[in-house]
Amino acid sequence: MHIKNISIYEFENFVLNSPIGNYYQTIEYATLMKENGYNYEIIGLFDEYDNVHAVSLILIKKLTKFFKYGYAPKGFIIDYFDKDLLQEFTNKVIEYYENRLVFIKINPEIAIAEVNSKNGEKSYNQNIEIRNNLLNLGYVKLKDNLYFESMVPRFNGIVNLKNFSINNLNKNTRNKIKRGTFKGLKFELADQSGLDMLYSFIKKKKNKDALYYKYYYKAFNNSRTIDLFLVSVNTNEFLVNAKKNYDNEEKINLDLADNLISNCSEKNLKIKMNSDKKLLAYKNDVLEALNNSKKGNKLYIAGALVVKFKNRVNVIISGYDKKYKKFSPNYFLHYKILDYYKNYYDFADLNGMTGDFTKDNPYRGLNEFKLGFKPKVYEFIGEFDLVIKHNVYKYLLRHGKLAKFFNKKNIKNKL
Repeated sequence: MHIKNISIYEFENFVLNSPIGNYYQTIEYATLMKENGYNYEIIGLFDEYDNVHAVSLILIKKLTKFFKYGYAPKGFIIDYFDKDLLQEFTNKVIEYYENRLVFIKINPEIAIAEVNSKNGEKSYNQNIEIRNNLLNLGYVKLKDNLYFESMVPRFNGIVNLKNFSINNLNKNTRNKIKRGTFKGLKFELADQSGLDMLYSFIKKKKNKDALYYKYYYKAFNNSRTIDLFLVSVNTNEFLVNAKKNYDNEEKINLDLADNLISNCSEKNLKIKMNSDKKLLAYKNDVLEALNNSKKGNKLYIAGALVVKFKNRVNVIISGYDKKYKKFSPNYFLHYKILDYYKNYYDFADLNGMTGDFTKDNPYRGLNEFKLGFKPKVYEFIGEFDLVIKHNVYKYLLRHGKLAKFFNKKNIKNKL
């Protein structure tokens, strides 16, 4: 067998038919990364009859003035259980890049465990054997991280869309979705013109400029595999709902006041006090709605990018205007996204979570938000380096150059 460049058609066909095919291993992602300073190659392993047995997008970038590394995003597309094939491909890749790259980093999209989100216990599956296969072939296993220190998240929440319903969600999540509806939130599919609005909600989340997301949208929009969603407040509808609730509660409150005069008891007093609280809250809603209506009939407050691939949708990034946090726009947005796709796709990837399910987790709020949509949480196999130039790799490792290059701040700039 031998390695050679593969046509886009052969590459896409192989990825689409592989159980581990993913949107990172696409020409669209290659195009995006080329705009962000990477060169790329698409390679395949062919036998003597020109049949292809494995493929991969390889992104290439300089590590130092003299050395480059490769990155196979979400790993090579190969049957990792076929030890002979994996060994053959590994050897041929090393031969193919021996004069050009120091190593190739991979992070295969292979789930090795399902995680119990209540206690963090992991139920490992047969895919754990793949880790041993890679180690036996000399791949260097990098440190497993609980949080977001690696190139891609090691833990993801996956929602089964085939039985998705608001009734199956966490009670707190359901309440926040209903709150957003009451506040007059509206969900819409936007076009490229909405990217600047989206960026205003996400610019502080990652060290990426607006141009990066424009490239992202352009790369995947050529194949119609990306959607941009925005959430707005219909200020008129919010005002009507707020006034209606206030008027209804005011009538109830007056009746309770009369009842309290004629029948004063601790129970009736508590009921009246609860009504007072509701009335004050509804009054504040009316005032807020009046204030918002002065800004226009429609205010955009949240948005998200979603990539569609095979039978799954992937929430790439989302954000919202923190001034409208009490509108629960992020809950409303994600519910609407899942509901939008449920009849057309099987699964939705909510993107990264952490593997820390304790109360001390600094990302506890993020975890709880995503867990409210009742996803299954999976641990993936993690990162490996396929070392090609061992002496150079050891030198870079020993002098801290790899740690410096791949620390989280640098990764934000490079990826």
